[in-house]
Amino acid sequence: MQLYYAETLAPRKACAVARYLGMQIEYNYLDLGKGEHLKPAYLTLNPNGKVPCLVDGQRSIWEADAIVCHLAQRAQSPLWPKEPELQSDVLRWLSWNSQHFYRYGGALYFEHLIKHAIGLGEPDSAKVAEAQRWFRKHAAVLDRHLEDRTWLLGDQMSIADFSVAVTLPYAARAAMPLDEFPNIVRWHDRLNEFEAWRNPFPSRSTEAAAA
Repeated sequence: MQLYYAETLAPRKACAVARYLGMQIEYNYLDLGKGEHLKPAYLTLNPNGKVPCLVDGQRSIWEADAIVCHLAQRAQSPLWPKEPELQSDVLRWLSWNSQHFYRYGGALYFEHLIKHAIGLGEPDSAKVAEAQRWFRKHAAVLDRHLEDRTWLLGDQMSIADFSVAVTLPYAARAAMPLDEFPNIVRWHDRLNEFEAWRNPFPSRSTEAAAA
């Protein structure tokens, strides 16, 4: 298997799950600043021109949530539960995250981290305030859900935990008001016990990382 990635939000969840599962994967770093994700050879794998993308045999799988589902299923890991009702719960949280929590956490990540990195200037205060407002609204839903649960599905960790939490390692730097939600903090602290979550990306040489 080959996983094409960059050190950004969506690839982070794919790399974290792959590392957690101990998958034998060839990692291919794409430099987004150099437009490597838009080259014709890569577009034949992912016509969206985005990362991550997983190549497994003759299959090319894009979208991070689809990739983590595939990895867990291929490893026969309980990160993808066997019970149909729990599978529905996983899909519910993946959908909720993409439409709500990730959307606004990602907006704050962009304003505070990505804009500076690509030379787009300072955060837009109006956009930050709006994203924080919506982040609080959806974080409140998640915080209530986690009040009496260890993981999103209860006692069983799943790919949903990796997906929903993916913006949280950047909370402090991206001005996400995470400290207002103690159950989310507790849940994320538990994820941080895993090396695969803390350091999901494969090592690159100093020369490659600086290129």
